This record gives sequence, structure tokens and C-alpha cells, in this order.
Amino acid sequence: MSKLNIQQLSLEDRPREKLLLKGRQYLTNAELLAILIGSGNQKQNAVELCQEILFAVNNNLQSLGLLTVADLTKFQGIGEAKALTIISALELGRRRKEAEAIRKPKITCSKDVYNYIAPQLLDLEREEFWVLSLSRSNEILKADQISQGGVSGTVVDPKLVFKKALDNLASGLILIHNHPSGNLTPSKADLDLTKKIAEAGKFLEIPVLDHVIFANSGHFSFADDGLL
Repeated sequence: MSKLNIQQLSLEDRPREKLLLKGRQYLTNAELLAILIGSGNQKQNAVELCQEILFAVNNNLQSLGLLTVADLTKFQGIGEAKALTIISALELGRRRKEAEAIRKPKITCSKDVYNYIAPQLLDLEREEFWVLSLSRSNEILKADQISQGGVSGTVVDPKLVFKKALDNLASGLILIHNHPSGNLTPSKADLDLTKKIAEAGKFLEIPVLDHVIFANSGHFSFADDGLL
């Protein structure tokens, strides 16, 4: 009986297509490994070969990570290139786990915002507008520059603000822009823009927690001043 080629399986049973259709969480370990190696051998498709490899280590990914190139190439259909791909992927997973232990910066007050963004805005001669995407616990997920302009202003499109927020799966936002003049008083345009973005945030359930105006000498916080 000839082996069943992966291309003969239904779309939702092919590892790559299943990943695209359903998401990575729906793939088995064997299916994820099959995507890495791409093909099997004369008797097994990629998934079946990976099931055999996992069976040999009692389906334990920690044990799989201990296998050497020599160990992996004992399986028919696994050459040096495929073995190195598997080892590299598992090493990346190990490093990712270590990196997750590093806590992301957390915002507890407007001074934290000022200190975080200072390397980007200090001594600039033009205005820039930035947005911080925050998690539910106010950890910074990402800082994005939305626009840059001239000495006295920059144009901000609220749609771009919320596109970044949605891309980052933000639970809250902090708006930031600088005043190269050093004047920390918000302009009418600053007030109107903040109100507009804050109202949109309520509709999308992504609240605007603060808007910080940055200057070399200090900062102004809309939240601290009761304007949000």
C-alpha cells in the first residue's frame, strides 16, 4: 500500500493550511515539526515521520531538544539540513522562554512615561507624535511613532493610532507628543485631538489613559491635570 501524501489530505488536515486556517494552537507537535522538515520519506509523509520521532522520545519536547544531529539523522528522511532545522527551532523556543522572564516596562505615573520616551524625544527640533500600547497591567507592549512634523506641529490621524493599538492587542493607550519650544501648555488643537481619540477609544474599549506633552525641561500630563 502506497503512503498517503500530505497533498492528498483535506486542506484542514495539511499542517501549513491548518495553521493558516485555524491558528498554531490547533496543530499537534508532530504537525508543527512537519512544517519544519517539509517532507517525509518513501514510506511516511512528514507528519508520520515526525510522529515516529516524537514517539522515540516519549512525546517529550525536552527530550527532543537533547537530540543531536547524529541522533536525528538516524531517522529515515532526516538529513543534516532537517536535523539542524529542528535543533535550531527548539533552541529558539528555549531562548524565548528565557526572554519571557524579563519583565516589560510598566507605567505607574506620567513620570514613567516621560522617562521611557525621553531617549526618542530629547533635544528634537521637530514635533513627533507617539503612542504607547499597554497591557491590562499597564506594561508597555510597544511604542509606535505615528507622525512627525515641523517646529510648531504635526498631523495625527486617529485611524493610524488605533491601527497600531489593534495590531498590538492593546488594552490601553498613552498618547505622547513633544513641544520643541519648551512650552508645556496644551494648545486647543492638542485638547481637541485628545478628546477625539479618547472618544474613539471608549467605543473600541481601548481607553486613552493619558496624553503627555514632552519638553526637555519637563512634561504636562492630561490625566494629572484632570483633562481625561
